[in-house]
Amino acid sequence: MAHATTLSVGERTHEEGQQHPIRLYLVVWGWLFILSTGSYLVDYFGLHGYLRWSLILLFMILKAGLIVAVFMHMAWERLALVYAILVPPLVVLVFVAIMMLESDYTLLTRLVFFGGAS
Repeated sequence: MAHATTLSVGERTHEEGQQHPIRLYLVVWGWLFILSTGSYLVDYFGLHGYLRWSLILLFMILKAGLIVAVFMHMAWERLALVYAILVPPLVVLVFVAIMMLESDYTLLTRLVFFGGAS
């Protein structure tokens, strides 16, 4: 026990586990509720097209960001760990976007080569 008395207050807190105020979690739950309500209202008001999907994706990304940052404690992790977790999905999204752009060109090439349905 002599070792515990030589530790500073910050080191003892880190050793026992980091505690966050309950107010932080209540605020995040409130924001999650507000964002979920917004997502529901997109369907309730019958929005269509790009506006609908843009709003749904925006609400989804904001909710996922809050959950990852606070409940998974990413906001308090080292930057290297954050990059290790967040960069690979972003790279996959870039590759998906490239494939979507390439698919139009591939379809056009096939229509020209095979004569299309004209």
